[in-house]
Amino acid sequence: MAPAREFRSQSLLLLALAELMAVAAAAKGQLSCKEVRVSFQSVQPGVRWAPESPVSGTDLQVCITKTSTCCNRRMEDRYQIVSRLNMEQLLQSASSKLKFLIIQNAAIFQEAFEMVIRHARNYTNTMFKNHYQNISSKAMKFVGELFTDISLYLLGSDINVNDMVNEFFDSLFPVLYSQYLNPGVHETVENIECLRLARSDTNAFGRYPKTIMTQVSKSLQASKAFLQALNLGIEVINTTDYLKISKDCGRTLLKMWYCSHCQGVLETKPCAGYCGSTMRACLASVVEIDTHWEEYILSIERHTREMYGIYDLENVLLNLFSLIQEAVLHVEKNWGKLNPSINKLCSPSKQRISRSVHNRREFIINKKEVKTLADHEETLSGKRREFVAKLKTYRHFYGDLPGQVCHHSAVVENDTFCWNGHEIVERFSPHTVKNGLKIHSSHQEGKSRGSDPVINQIIDKLNHINQLLKAMSSQRQKYLGKFTEEDEAESGDCDDEDDCDGGSGKNSLRIRNKLRFIPEMDYDFDIEDIPFNKQVRNQQEHNGREIVHLQSGSDYKETVLARIFPLFIAAIFGILIMV
Repeated sequence: MAPAREFRSQSLLLLALAELMAVAAAAKGQLSCKEVRVSFQSVQPGVRWAPESPVSGTDLQVCITKTSTCCNRRMEDRYQIVSRLNMEQLLQSASSKLKFLIIQNAAIFQEAFEMVIRHARNYTNTMFKNHYQNISSKAMKFVGELFTDISLYLLGSDINVNDMVNEFFDSLFPVLYSQYLNPGVHETVENIECLRLARSDTNAFGRYPKTIMTQVSKSLQASKAFLQALNLGIEVINTTDYLKISKDCGRTLLKMWYCSHCQGVLETKPCAGYCGSTMRACLASVVEIDTHWEEYILSIERHTREMYGIYDLENVLLNLFSLIQEAVLHVEKNWGKLNPSINKLCSPSKQRISRSVHNRREFIINKKEVKTLADHEETLSGKRREFVAKLKTYRHFYGDLPGQVCHHSAVVENDTFCWNGHEIVERFSPHTVKNGLKIHSSHQEGKSRGSDPVINQIIDKLNHINQLLKAMSSQRQKYLGKFTEEDEAESGDCDDEDDCDGGSGKNSLRIRNKLRFIPEMDYDFDIEDIPFNKQVRNQQEHNGREIVHLQSGSDYKETVLARIFPLFIAAIFGILIMV
């Protein structure tokens, strides 16, 4: 290794000496432009713009020299365009790993949440099929509508969680009443509507609808905010990847990368220190994002850490079928008390009441139970922790961006025998740059926070999501500290944004279900998916939203890849509208 390192050092020294000789030749008027013309063809096909022999360069505005030069104004303009393109590519290279991390996980978690919704729907349908066969076909419709609304909410719809839960129980009660409780009652439109209203008035399902409202609402809010935060991260990176370079920055980049060509110096790279100073000046406004970006990542970390219990979508939805079953059993156990009130409200005929009482059938409960999946390591909560751990390594991404851009550029790391914007120096020092970057940077080549509206907008969006996640965290802490377990099971009305009752009491989540991240289903999917898919497509037509159906097993990986690809396309081209 030592001989190889020594050989490399000697080679670099010889190259530097050759470049110094070229500069000395230019000073004596012996500059050759042949190699410069050949090099220029790589950025501008054809050599008609490049002079065949040295010129005075009086028309140059950036690559000014006291001696002759191989550049003219048209070459300088072309080099400046190329410098801007180089900068854009370097910014994209510096952010590529971070962008991929967020895009990949945004697609994965979106797909995983939808997969959980599908499994929860099938759990619930299986429960009805196994325990309440007489109403299972009708219940499937209501279950499908409920989980379609849940999916739409997660995709950004403003559907109210209370409304979707109330609609489910309002629709279920007349079917339950006519099939099990009073099987002789005819299902007329008027009777069904009366029973829907009576369900709420008599509190037929007990506290379970409100418990479900609380759990579903809080878990959906947490998951929706998580996805919104990831999508904002992609937007921030896209914006800075395609940031418009200021005129002053473009001139400075030209001086760093191409003014040496005008002096016949083609191989010598910029000094690393010089590159760092240049990038800090050019990216001054972007660096302003750093503190807000750090808070953004810390907010996501805090948010995901608190996504457990009733704030964990996987935990809540996969146990939803058991709460619905408890709600149905509540009606059966309390039917003796409910029946007089229902009859009074809906006024059935005496003949119909008599026949209903004598012909009332018992619930058909099969011994076959709904199979549930055991805990596995690759749960959504585990994947969130893994993602956040990786994301935290980018806490100071924007503060470190100037250095990262230089790292992806060709520079001389040890600052010896390198280009400082004017000449080749044996060792770079900021003081050796006369009338160069230091003066320019004092005039803020990279625009400051107050003068770049695009950066200001990004910072405002980061602040907004940070405040939102912080408020949700405070709300969770207040909620957890305010109610005891018994209070959570018994408390009152629930809104999407309100602190309200929970299901963490003795009758709450009895089965701690966790799915495999790519699950192998161990129960039968013999529930027809066609009605649900039709509902989703109908909702898609009404809401103008694209909904990707949930996949299970081997289909899941392909679906995730299919979702990531268009996100990448959007990441590349989406921001161009802003440019």
